[in-house]
Amino acid sequence: MTPLYSNQLIHESSPYLLQHARNPVEWHPWKEEVLDMARKEDKLMLVSIGYSACHWCHVMAHESFEDPEVAGFMNEHFVCIKVDREERPDVDHFFMTAVQFMGVQGGWPLNVVTLPDGQPFWGGTYFPKDQWLEVLIKITQLFRQERDKLTHHAHRLTLGIQQSSVITSEKDEIPDATSIINDALDAWSPQWDMNRGGSRGKPKFPMPVNLSFLLHLHYHHPRQAFEDFLQITLSYMSRGGIYDQIGGGFARYSVDEQWKVPHFEKMLYDNAQLIELYSHAYPVFANEEYRQVVYETIGFVKRELMHPSGAFYSALDADSDGEEGKYYVWTDTELTDILGKEFPLFADYYNINETGYWENGNYILIRTQNNADFAEKHNISLTELNQKIIYWKTKLFEHRKLRTRPGLDDKTIASWNALMTKALAEAYKIFGEEAFRVLALQNGKFIAGEMMEDDGRLYRIWKDEKSSVKGFMEDYAGTISAFIRLYEISGNEKWIEQSVSLADYAISHFYDDETRHFMFMEKDQSDLPANHFETQDNVIPSANAVMGHALFDLSLFTGQTHYLRIAEKMLGSMLPRFRQYPWGYAHWGDLMLAVKKPRYEVVVAGPQSLKTIREMQKKYRPDVVWAPITDESENKISLVQDRKSGERTTIYICSGGTCQLPVHTIREAEKLLTG
Repeated sequence: MTPLYSNQLIHESSPYLLQHARNPVEWHPWKEEVLDMARKEDKLMLVSIGYSACHWCHVMAHESFEDPEVAGFMNEHFVCIKVDREERPDVDHFFMTAVQFMGVQGGWPLNVVTLPDGQPFWGGTYFPKDQWLEVLIKITQLFRQERDKLTHHAHRLTLGIQQSSVITSEKDEIPDATSIINDALDAWSPQWDMNRGGSRGKPKFPMPVNLSFLLHLHYHHPRQAFEDFLQITLSYMSRGGIYDQIGGGFARYSVDEQWKVPHFEKMLYDNAQLIELYSHAYPVFANEEYRQVVYETIGFVKRELMHPSGAFYSALDADSDGEEGKYYVWTDTELTDILGKEFPLFADYYNINETGYWENGNYILIRTQNNADFAEKHNISLTELNQKIIYWKTKLFEHRKLRTRPGLDDKTIASWNALMTKALAEAYKIFGEEAFRVLALQNGKFIAGEMMEDDGRLYRIWKDEKSSVKGFMEDYAGTISAFIRLYEISGNEKWIEQSVSLADYAISHFYDDETRHFMFMEKDQSDLPANHFETQDNVIPSANAVMGHALFDLSLFTGQTHYLRIAEKMLGSMLPRFRQYPWGYAHWGDLMLAVKKPRYEVVVAGPQSLKTIREMQKKYRPDVVWAPITDESENKISLVQDRKSGERTTIYICSGGTCQLPVHTIREAEKLLTG
């Protein structure tokens, strides 16, 4: 009979930490009192970082952390700490930086050993059991025999991390955008895969930050190369295995160059950003597949990642029944039994052949043609094909319900929810689907009501009806941006007021006057040796770039010029990096376009203000901020003050401090926006 263990993680709410709460390892959460304990006992700290949907985290846990022999050695020689990287991105960033400074390629699980005072000196990722135990034995021997050398090494490493977190403000002014963009594209475009989209090589990650910038750039400077690359990428992603062809939603990345075999975990932040991207791309390219992606992906999020309160969960695991991807793949025998005489046509449509074959008799559903070409190939009408697709999806979806679902990470993260709120608002603008607006406002009300204090303080995590973990800069920046979008689709001024409250709190507690950027953690944090400034985009845009956008937009609504000055100074210091590495600083490029290109403020007043503004928002307009005045509006916001309408709908359009004469029809307004 297997012994029943428990450790200090049993009191935590994080699904990832709870996965390890029954390990024989005496795990502790990352807390100040645990760090103090390591110092008092003069024991090495072993910090192990992962997240609930991490496949190799599960493997290492099963091989090593559930093994009594390994656990016994770890407990004897280390204070063992488990960290959910999604709860504590600050801890993850510090130790990931440390590992990279050691010359080790980072990843998860991330395992780091520190001195009793918390200074790291060794790190790595996944290790099989025997190798893991061997490494730990050597580390403990070094600590006993050569502690001075380890201390010197750890001190130099920590100093390097501290110095790396400091940024210098290279320039205050914003130089000519055209030369910067040309230099950036010269450096970037050779990396584009013009055959299948995305970046050349493998693995292939959807990078919505980069694609959104290119779509914005294409709006101002249309080029065939931009159009081709964007459409190739968007179409191949939505037809590939990385997209769940039956239930909607995107997996995190594909391991190959064809977008075929995904790492099957589904993250809220990916799907939120891709909903927004495909929404914006739809009116630009008039591709019905993009509309379908938006509707299906929102359907997936609502169905599988939504709490009754309006909060969104974080992720679905890649594994079910201990196998990666088992929930999503099919055998040809299984499909024949489900679909009967429909199978041959289905098999051609979804490539149940060499193209779609994965492993162990399993196929991944992928598409290689658009529907019009496929219908013509089989001599059926497009309407008939669409009916068949609905039938196929319904049958397989119902059958899939009988399978063991992948594990759910049911914690709510402020910044990820903000991404989803913003995506729903943008989808509502384009498609006018009232259900999207309802979901967006519901989630915004949840964040404001459950994760935000009256003084503008924000919490990062909500779980089991409790908020915890002080918010990080990405939480503030994302939430401000989301609340601005909610104002644009509702006219409710409280969203701007709360954005101001959040912005003012962030400026007070995160802004660094010397670098003129926002620290990732509040300035008074004490449980890590170094704070840092997140300026480089990853799969999610950087906290400072998002904050720059938010402050720039907020300055237009409020007339507060200090928001604009902060945003412009941040942008000025980052443009040299964008010029050299546009793929890592694309959201700064986005901000440059917002600042340097004409920016319009559209205020709509009158009895049909929301209906009118909804019609105008159906086009992709990255150069517009919207301000509807409704019957409930108090007109406290600077942008809408003294905007009167009488009995007629009246549209005010301003740009660069100059306003046109008010007009009363959408056609007249469109002329002013394009003229």
